[in-house]
Amino acid sequence: MKISTSSVLAIAASLASPAIAFTTTPINTNVCRRPLSALAAVSKSDLEGAQAAVDELLNEKNCGPIMIRLAWHDSGTFDKDITDEWPAAGGAVGSIRCNPELLHGANAGLDMAVDFMQGIKDKFPDVSYADLYQMASARAVALAGGPDIDMMYGRLDSAGPDECSLEGHLPDAEPGPDGKYGGYVEGKPSVSTEDKTPYGHLRKVFYRMGLNDEEIVALSGAHTMGRAHKDRSGLGAAKTKFTDGKPVERGDGEKVDNYRVGGSAWTKQWLTFDNSYFTTIPDDDADPELLKLSTDKTLFDDDGFKPFAEKFRDSQDAFFESYAEAHKKLSELGSKFEPKGGIKI
Repeated sequence: MKISTSSVLAIAASLASPAIAFTTTPINTNVCRRPLSALAAVSKSDLEGAQAAVDELLNEKNCGPIMIRLAWHDSGTFDKDITDEWPAAGGAVGSIRCNPELLHGANAGLDMAVDFMQGIKDKFPDVSYADLYQMASARAVALAGGPDIDMMYGRLDSAGPDECSLEGHLPDAEPGPDGKYGGYVEGKPSVSTEDKTPYGHLRKVFYRMGLNDEEIVALSGAHTMGRAHKDRSGLGAAKTKFTDGKPVERGDGEKVDNYRVGGSAWTKQWLTFDNSYFTTIPDDDADPELLKLSTDKTLFDDDGFKPFAEKFRDSQDAFFESYAEAHKKLSELGSKFEPKGGIKI
């Protein structure tokens, strides 16, 4: 079994995903990385304060892509067919902060993002980890020039390590040595994302969450931001002309060079959220240092995906509309809200 890459699908991963997994810092297995907070009712003012702190962090560290990846890898474990008591189905429940889930191969490097969020959690302890991760992802998109996501807050957190999701839910960007994508979910031989094709694999992963073809393509478009790093996903170059420390333009027009050097980006301005992913992937004349993975190219090859990929290539407005709806849906998968109807800010 392989693992997922950078942003969704890196889907996140992918969404995209990797074929090799690495961890960046030693972490004790089977323990929660951070103390659990009590189940306190969160106030709108605390959520607003946390969002202001998230915005400050994103602007200071230019860490939007990894925040998108963190949130998606938390929510992307959801299985709509599991009907056991919450949070057995996984999803956006904050479980990624705990081992063993944080140690899953697909989550290599996300301990950095968890640490970033912990500083804000310490200031606003009543805001759940699940809310913070999804908030940071939505704000990363908006601040980079993307659509505003109609977010709902008030998610409850999973209780600890015993409620972590099993390994194997997230997508692969490239096949393994056996020529196959995906595999079986750890400990559940009846649950498989294995397929010989990238389009079949993506559908097995995202249909399990209850997402459709349009949503798969829209979410893949988040790869307009971010990079694949060899020490996280096993994919991408050590660095390229677009990730070698030279200034990169953000969605607000500011050019910045305070980012971690390295990796391969899907687009030239990988701190800007736009539809350039969809204009770059099918372009045979695109710079060869830009990343095009099998799960990217299949969006323009598969008959079910292609109409949406072409639609988003031709209209950024259409992409933003579909993306905003798909992102919101993904951010609420498996979530339990208190109060039941959630809180908007």
